[in-house]
Amino acid sequence: MAKKLFTFLSSLTLIFLFTYLAAAKPTGFSRTLSPSSLGLRKEKLTHLHFYFHDTVSGRKPTAVKVAEALMTNTSSTGFGKVSVADDPLTTGPELGSKLVGKAQGIYASAAQDETALLMVLNFEFTEGKYNGSYLSLLGRNPITNTGLREMPIVGGSGLFRFARGFAQAKTYTFDLKTSDAVVEYNIYVLHY
Repeated sequence: MAKKLFTFLSSLTLIFLFTYLAAAKPTGFSRTLSPSSLGLRKEKLTHLHFYFHDTVSGRKPTAVKVAEALMTNTSSTGFGKVSVADDPLTTGPELGSKLVGKAQGIYASAAQDETALLMVLNFEFTEGKYNGSYLSLLGRNPITNTGLREMPIVGGSGLFRFARGFAQAKTYTFDLKTSDAVVEYNIYVLHY
């Protein structure tokens, strides 16, 4: 009888303890929120289309090498080269077409057996309703692939808060002498 009473009291104590803990207020480190408390409504899918101008030559390049490995110059893929970019984004393939933003970030040659870049970019938009908003891309870009290359969109800010999606890139032009490139981007992103 004493054993059953002890088991009953132990169970009752655990129930009260769990009820108390469940009703306790957050400690300040974290808490659960309703999405509407941040102004989040229905999620939507947005398609963005623009051209990325990566200029590494001339008097005013938009992408510059900032580091390389000892073996980079002997590597057929440029393995170990790291560049920083502040590339214009335009509505058309011509550099003089309407500027809609900038691609700012880092790309590095990260493959020894093919020319593939690790891309870490923020697409900063400066035009229209997305002015001041960003999308963040982080992914692998096998730039010698002549077809579509797909990279993930991992986040955003402003009107792109909680963004997720993907970017499709296709080289529009590439100058073999200068290594300057124009890349067409189509981005599909879910956001609130």
